[in-house]
Amino acid sequence: MSASCVVSGGRSRSRTVGRVFPMPRQHSLFQPPILNPFIYHIELSVTDKLKIALASITLVPLRLLCIFFVVLVAWPFAFLGRMCCPLCTTEEPVPNWKRHVSRVVLKSLGRAFFFCVGFMQIKVKGKKAEATEAPILVVAPHSTFFDAVVNIVAEIPSVVSRAENADIPLFGLLLSCSQPVLVSRTETNSRKKTVEEITKRAQSGGKWPQLMIFPEGTCTNRTCLITFKSGAFIPGVPVQPVLIRYRNRLDTVTWTWQGHSVAMLLFLTLCQPCTNVEIEFLPVYVPNEEEKCDPPLYGARVRGVMALALDVPITDHTFEDCRLMISAGELTLPMEAGLVEFTKISKKLNLKWDNVRKQLDSFAAIANGSKGGRIGIEEFAEHLKLPITPPLREVFSLFDRNGDGTIDFREYVIGLVVLCSPANTEETIQFAFKLFDLDEDGYITEEEFSALLRSALGVHDLDVSRLFSDIDLNDSGKISYEVFREFALLHPEYAKLFTTYLELQRYKALQTKDDDEDLETFKRAQSSSLSDDNLSSSDKKAD
Repeated sequence: MSASCVVSGGRSRSRTVGRVFPMPRQHSLFQPPILNPFIYHIELSVTDKLKIALASITLVPLRLLCIFFVVLVAWPFAFLGRMCCPLCTTEEPVPNWKRHVSRVVLKSLGRAFFFCVGFMQIKVKGKKAEATEAPILVVAPHSTFFDAVVNIVAEIPSVVSRAENADIPLFGLLLSCSQPVLVSRTETNSRKKTVEEITKRAQSGGKWPQLMIFPEGTCTNRTCLITFKSGAFIPGVPVQPVLIRYRNRLDTVTWTWQGHSVAMLLFLTLCQPCTNVEIEFLPVYVPNEEEKCDPPLYGARVRGVMALALDVPITDHTFEDCRLMISAGELTLPMEAGLVEFTKISKKLNLKWDNVRKQLDSFAAIANGSKGGRIGIEEFAEHLKLPITPPLREVFSLFDRNGDGTIDFREYVIGLVVLCSPANTEETIQFAFKLFDLDEDGYITEEEFSALLRSALGVHDLDVSRLFSDIDLNDSGKISYEVFREFALLHPEYAKLFTTYLELQRYKALQTKDDDEDLETFKRAQSSSLSDDNLSSSDKKAD
């Protein structure tokens, strides 16, 4: 009785297992809570559209007239500011009196401009620290060009800006008044010079004006805080976190990579009766010795404090994800297909941006035939030029980390690095070559290649001519070890498929062995039970 339970129990267990080889997933590589922080679209109701139509012929012309007047007044002051604070003045800060005059003028012009746009009231919480207490202000979340309103509340600090912005008419002149740190994207050592300049100013003991930095480095939709760049935290000085909140029923300010244009957002904002913004100065964050020596750790902890105050999650997206989004769009994939949480992927998998970009090309070649920029089991099999078999399904399920039946680009990158590359060892390649080389002459012919794959995959009419041609680039009709190895290194998916096939064969062999052992145990139990029955019958006759 008990033996039969063992057999049936063992069989029931084998039936309930969803996958042959359960793969433990690293929690740190799970999908982020916010899949795409770089997308935003405004949903307008019929009432909203009617209000915008009415405002476009009444409120907008009036506001544009006021903005034009502010710009006219700003020109002479901008030229005066350029004379007082030339861009070439980077070795020493401008005198205090010039700084004070520039600050008053810029605050007045800035406040007038934002008032004309519709920022009637700017709510401020907390108190800004002095430059001697917190040389750097870190502002987040960065979601729009209107975030410049923080400059007015923060007493016109110096900013880190693109060098190209200094050439914009009027804006460039006004920008020079704050003695900015300009970053040139064309200069090779620009990043190093920028970090050195930030460090010099931050460690000047209040000699230079405060620096204001948006550590996210790009605009998001404010649903989370993405990775903070290390520039603000390399000097190791105290920083003051500054939060921005736009509390409006209709959000017309958010400017993201996938969203509305600057002109459209400016027009919609001008159509709103009032745009509300709240700026909160949090307590100064003083780094400990560990954080001073580890800028990414320092930035991560400051981000944690700010995310807690904002009540939003954090993700490891960064500006490099935006570059991948653009590349995905150029490859006719959905732009969001390029999102991989680059900070996390590059750190954990030791990948550079160029490596991920090359893998995006490979992914696009497979996924372009499908909808939604994802790889299904059919596309996966077509890419490998093999039929859908249990080993291939097993490998596909290992790639498919969330079990939705498709592979996105993030899962593809993780799968190649975590699953395929470790399997693609020299020993595996040598062993595979020996299995294919049936006559041991040092070459694999198409007949040998086809015979083994048909036997391994259990498909008798399997056509492997396309796959063989991909390996045999010289069209010589046979494959040497060097050619086989080169192909295997470029296509690590096959190594994982091969090792998975071997693991499945071992698994089946073990299952057969276990079933035989269970059957023998059952037979012995049955035999023992029969002997007991015979013994009982003999005893009864004796009685």
